[in-house]
Amino acid sequence: MTGDRDEVPALVLRPGPPPVPTLVARTVGCVVGAAVGDALGAPFEFRPRGTFRREFPVPALVGTGEMVGGGAFEWAPGEFTDDTQMALALAASLRDRAGYDPDDLWLRWRIWGRHAPDVGSTTRHALGHADWRDVRHPDPERTAANGALMRAFPLAPATLHVDDDAARAVVLHQAMTTHPHPAAAWAAWLGVAAMRAALRGSDPSTALDAELAVVPASERERFAAMLDPAWDPDDAEVGNGSAWGCLAQAVWAVRGAAGFEDAVTAAVDLGSDADTVACVTGALAGAVHGIGAVPERWAAAVNGRLDAPDGEEHHDRMTLAAVAVGLLGRA
Repeated sequence: MTGDRDEVPALVLRPGPPPVPTLVARTVGCVVGAAVGDALGAPFEFRPRGTFRREFPVPALVGTGEMVGGGAFEWAPGEFTDDTQMALALAASLRDRAGYDPDDLWLRWRIWGRHAPDVGSTTRHALGHADWRDVRHPDPERTAANGALMRAFPLAPATLHVDDDAARAVVLHQAMTTHPHPAAAWAAWLGVAAMRAALRGSDPSTALDAELAVVPASERERFAAMLDPAWDPDDAEVGNGSAWGCLAQAVWAVRGAAGFEDAVTAAVDLGSDADTVACVTGALAGAVHGIGAVPERWAAAVNGRLDAPDGEEHHDRMTLAAVAVGLLGRA
């Protein structure tokens, strides 16, 4: 399936020459885009499909635009949610440990989870264990959720210097620490693989086609059907809180959009787990189109906080951009 969870894969971030400007723009677009999508979708989480379009039939170009805040957890306007918070903890661990260290990462996630207002049930159960090696779920079949996918986007720029096998091993491993269902792990990898391709200026769809060949047969058929260009959210047999549905909707939104704004608003308008779908969409669309495509009214408004080992962190687009560049191993 995905290998032995106790075998920790190696990933080392190495300093190198300054990256070319297009790669920087795409990487910053990936990270800031994820946070922007997350924040835009936050007020629409758990709401019906079509709610966003009804409230904003035309773009809101004044002030923070459609970044209205609120929702089930009373987010501030422009505030990102647990999706980006967990990803930032992952990014900080990669930076401080100069690579992948699941013990350090687990500590950071547990610190974050103590007071986070929104923690998925699968993740919350897992983080109740002091050691990721000890995590056992009473019903592993119910862990095919999108929680391992939503937080994985920092691994796209962080693994650009290693081959696909090495990158895949790390993405799958971080997923399995909390979500043992193979669909959760492979959705995370397929999402990251698409983002890695986009960061390199390649076609994400071509990358997905290639990666489907290495997905275990038990999972390949559903992923292949839902990632097919002919697929539509109306055809979904599973919701977007699942690993399959979240990834499929994000890929669908980016494929059918003229640019970043169209992709992310289409994702938010799908409702239900709108913030997570829009977070994954924003990461992929940002990697495709670059930071210049992220609307200024959204980028200027995005913000959030994270409980970290050294205390509370506060983030805006400038700190998120710095995180993005650091993920290239060239802080």
